[in-house]
Amino acid sequence: MKTLNLRKLVSSLTLVALATGSVLIGSACTTKRADSGNTLNLVSTAKIKGIDPAHADDLYSGLEVGRVFEGLLQYSYLKRPYVLEPLLAESMPEMGADGKTYTIHLKKGVLFQDDKAFKATQGKGREMTAEDVVFTFKRLADPKLSSAGWWLIDGKIVGINEWHDAATKAGKADYAAAVEGLKVIDPHTVQIKLNQHSFQFLYTLAMPQAGIVPHEAVELYGDEFLNHPVGTGPFKLEDFNPASKISYVRNPTYRKEVFPSEGEAGDKEAGLLADAGKPLPFADRVVVQIITETQPQWLNFLQGKLDVSPIPKDNFAQAIVGQELSPELKAKNMKLHKMAQIEVTHTTFNMADPIVGKNRLLRQAISTAFDQTAYNETFYNGRAIEAQGPIPPGLAGYDPSFKNPYRQFNLAKAKELMSKAGYPEGKGLPVLEYLTLADSTSRQGTEFFERALAPLGIKLKVSTFSWPEFNAALKNKKGQMWSFAWGADYPDAENFLQLFYSKNMSPGPNDSNYSNPEFDRMYEKSLTMKDSPERTALYQSMVKVLVEDCPWIFDAHRLAFTLTQPWIKNYKPHDLDHGRSKYLRIDGSLKK
Repeated sequence: MKTLNLRKLVSSLTLVALATGSVLIGSACTTKRADSGNTLNLVSTAKIKGIDPAHADDLYSGLEVGRVFEGLLQYSYLKRPYVLEPLLAESMPEMGADGKTYTIHLKKGVLFQDDKAFKATQGKGREMTAEDVVFTFKRLADPKLSSAGWWLIDGKIVGINEWHDAATKAGKADYAAAVEGLKVIDPHTVQIKLNQHSFQFLYTLAMPQAGIVPHEAVELYGDEFLNHPVGTGPFKLEDFNPASKISYVRNPTYRKEVFPSEGEAGDKEAGLLADAGKPLPFADRVVVQIITETQPQWLNFLQGKLDVSPIPKDNFAQAIVGQELSPELKAKNMKLHKMAQIEVTHTTFNMADPIVGKNRLLRQAISTAFDQTAYNETFYNGRAIEAQGPIPPGLAGYDPSFKNPYRQFNLAKAKELMSKAGYPEGKGLPVLEYLTLADSTSRQGTEFFERALAPLGIKLKVSTFSWPEFNAALKNKKGQMWSFAWGADYPDAENFLQLFYSKNMSPGPNDSNYSNPEFDRMYEKSLTMKDSPERTALYQSMVKVLVEDCPWIFDAHRLAFTLTQPWIKNYKPHDLDHGRSKYLRIDGSLKK
């Protein structure tokens, strides 16, 4: 899933909640309430446009969606390696004999949050049913919505593309029209039939885009549904102020869900099983402060106003000594959490652009001129592995011995490639447009990139945006280069390779707009293969094609360093859990 611009330097796996730039929620309570002491205080470092699963196309909106909405499946909070488990489903989906049909039994008595949209029940949330599951998946396929989740089901569910095409032709989706692959068996059973067996499809059911939504709220609020989210989750939206904060309150009709009783070795000793079996969520409220600059964020954490924080690059030496917490922060009983992230940062070339997209030698030259070692030391405090391709360590397909010939810093080779590209010393090359964010760390990173390209005679025009504006520019294929990061949606290298599949071009996740028939053929073949040495070898062949075509500068795989206050219990770093705030408990006696 998309994470903030590389130059933003925000860990994609710390508990960072993202704010939005939308209006105040009309149905939310806006009166100022006293803090009972059982409030989670989190931080946002980017703005999102709203809280709607269909538009949760980045990690930050995914975290917000995960407080209000739930999917059929989730990842175990404590178990490693990551394991899928039922959430709104009663049990794991049952696969039919054909290997393509899943039957899913839903939990009974799951209620949508109370909302005025439910007129038949005078504002009381009704029970979630199989019809809601079908409605949710049709909504992802509604062309008018341009959903960020369309790529997840495009071509996969039987009949969904025909439904999508009919809606496109008619100019309006007919939600009453049947889709062969989405069948309601009874109110608590739904059947999903795929065009071909997919080893990745179940991951889709745990992604924020697949959060189940009620048709009544979508119909009542229309385009404003993203400002009036109604789900089955542990928290309800209370206040939505784009300038300062988002706040949530405990959902009073939330069903009985309990803290897990199983994890991995060491969890019991770390105190992570002390709350096993206790009802969730623990917090009464969640308040997400919007702080876009790292220094105010850090100061707020040191003052105890925030419960969780990544460590900004400029404060790393203050916080960490020899890879461990500094004596000053140890004395405050703060806790350090370290985790290798399943992610990759990268600089994207817009392959739809007639200059950078049509000149492979130019892209190779720029990639070779960028000194990733120096960048890692300057911006990541050495907390990163230099990326040679898109697949991170820990996933099948990652080859620790492989060296990308265009990621070994070599200025002489870069200049030679520039000449072969037709631009010796940059002569004849127009100024290139580079898209970035407006915060100070992004500006510093952009300046580093400009200095790296100067010896090649390359000049940049820098265009700065807010996070929603930045995303919109990419979806519309604007700009020529930008920096980005992709955090895993699920633990399979296919999630990184699909970023280069031609059918996923913008506004889909293939924001580089890369297209190569050879790559597409290998990618489509990989979808039919189970995890095996043969599939791993195919993944590695796909990487080598990407390396030569160079649609990205492959930058780094980062190590997350996260701090929590002493009163925060049950925090465990997690790559894939968007509903993590329900597990966190505040020790009131320590907080006082």
